[in-house]
Amino acid sequence: MPLKPYSEASPGQEWIRSSYSTDEGPDCVEVASAPARILVRDSKHPQGPRLTLAPTAWTAFLPYASRR
Repeated sequence: MPLKPYSEASPGQEWIRSSYSTDEGPDCVEVASAPARILVRDSKHPQGPRLTLAPTAWTAFLPYASRR
């Protein structure tokens, strides 16, 4: 299945970079909130594909991710 660039981003959307991300490192993750969903993207490819999660899925994922 081909991945398509995300087209629903609004111009004023605020993306927040993970505190674990660095400009040199491979793990550059950013998140943004949108109405009824959480968006996740690779900061090195901001126009690339994004994950879209329901707020409940994001809330369930956070404890797992914080253990890593």
